[in-house]
Amino acid sequence: MFCYQCQETAKNTGCTVAGVCGKKSTTAANMDMLLFAVRGTAVVANQLLSKNIPLCPDTSHLIADALFSTITNANFDEVAIVAKTQEMFLLRNRMIDIAHKHNIALPDVDEVNWRGSSDEYLIKAKDTCVLRESDEDLRSLKELILYGLKGMAAYIEHARNLGFEDEKIDHFIIQTLCDITVRKPSAKHLIELTLQTGEQGVAAMALLDKANTETFGDPVATEVQTNVGYRPGILVSGHDLHDLEMLLQQSERQGVDIYTHGEMLPAHYYPKLKQYSHLVGNYGGAWWQQREDFQRFHGPILFTSNCIVPPLGGNNYEDKIFTTNSAGFPGSQHIPTDKDGKKDFTALIQLAKNCPPPDSLPASENIETETLLGGFAHKQVDELADRVVAAVKAGKIRQFVVMAGCDGRMKNREYYTEFARQLPKDTVILTAGCAKYRYNRLDLGDIDGIPRMLDAGQCNDCYSLVLTAIKLKEAMGLQSINELPILFNIAWYEQKAVIVLLALLSLGVRNIHLGPTLPAFLSENVLNLLVDKFNIGTISNVEKDLKLLTY
Repeated sequence: MFCYQCQETAKNTGCTVAGVCGKKSTTAANMDMLLFAVRGTAVVANQLLSKNIPLCPDTSHLIADALFSTITNANFDEVAIVAKTQEMFLLRNRMIDIAHKHNIALPDVDEVNWRGSSDEYLIKAKDTCVLRESDEDLRSLKELILYGLKGMAAYIEHARNLGFEDEKIDHFIIQTLCDITVRKPSAKHLIELTLQTGEQGVAAMALLDKANTETFGDPVATEVQTNVGYRPGILVSGHDLHDLEMLLQQSERQGVDIYTHGEMLPAHYYPKLKQYSHLVGNYGGAWWQQREDFQRFHGPILFTSNCIVPPLGGNNYEDKIFTTNSAGFPGSQHIPTDKDGKKDFTALIQLAKNCPPPDSLPASENIETETLLGGFAHKQVDELADRVVAAVKAGKIRQFVVMAGCDGRMKNREYYTEFARQLPKDTVILTAGCAKYRYNRLDLGDIDGIPRMLDAGQCNDCYSLVLTAIKLKEAMGLQSINELPILFNIAWYEQKAVIVLLALLSLGVRNIHLGPTLPAFLSENVLNLLVDKFNIGTISNVEKDLKLLTY
């Protein structure tokens, strides 16, 4: 086993025995084999596309699902991973037959030529892990691109669930997977491909933004309740709004309340979802706190995507976990999607009816407000733009600080709470993703009625922050986002944060600070290149960074 795709990787070098995330070495090996099958499928698919030959149905969907399934904390179910691998090899082989029928030559690579049986998966997987690329710098760039594709796959899957697709993005993923598989590309080419991945990441986030807003309406500023009711509840975690809508429809007038958790908090900002009176509030904090939060919730938990923390033995909720989409956990009940795109949540709802209502969560020293304020996506901020620009010109707002990204378990992430708390009172925080749980319960106040923390939503809603920055740039008559009084102090954890970073770099954004550590998959030469070209840095301590980063 070797895995270093997330921020918490062991000793910031790589997990080699078991994943810090809870992933077993055998699970990691099976995921390596799934990615091996994905690369082979992409190689053959790319050859067919180059000859304008249609792909097998669901090719793009299956590739995206496989990539999403290997994101950190998404799927721990080895049986499901092996099944996806078998399906991927069957798809690859069908397209190989199509290629042969049309006399199309295929590249001579293991991913296309291998014909082993399922019993050989773990043996072959030893040769398919990250370290198969011996050149450290090429490996670093290839993995950076792959992790960007994984994050992109997550976003397009959520959009696809709502009926929105973009063939150009799908084909880019296929072509890029092929590129990093069949060629020994130069570092220069891989750097170009990295920025192209960022460009397509922007397109993927725009696609999901369109899917969400056209389906549920534009988010509006909303105060979300964090207290609990007297009825049994269902807790919805992950990121998929379509799943939440189907659950709300099926559970209406069933005597149960629906609560959001983690990255599902922004569901409360959408007008169509706000119409359901039994969507009562948000329960708990960021994903990594779920063991403590879930113990007190008592009802069933639905994981609509990644952010699963394997429960410890002796807990009271392991038999109440349900998964769907690319998520999976051994022993949990997986809710499939039927041929019409629908899901049956009956078992989940019936279980909830027999559970006690959730307990209130204990107070924390960082809880200063009773509700969570959010809903400041680009349309809502557009309505504030004139007031914001006026406050900037009047000197009342001196700086914007983008504190988007992911939260995590490491103690040094307390840095972000203190950084937000100690920011000068004439600064405004722009945020998206679960990083906000480090400071969204602080009473930061406002500036002329403009909240000092503007929460755009989920991690994919960093797209909204980009649109907000572009709007401010235009309103202030500037030529570049980098001319704005804006600071990027971003916390990262997994691969969706990687595609956000690449998206920002593709837009020319400089001076981004990442924390709490820099990615282990960046080799020294690749890191130096990013520092030279984009002035990427990392955090140190609050006092030093406040002096260094704020105007």
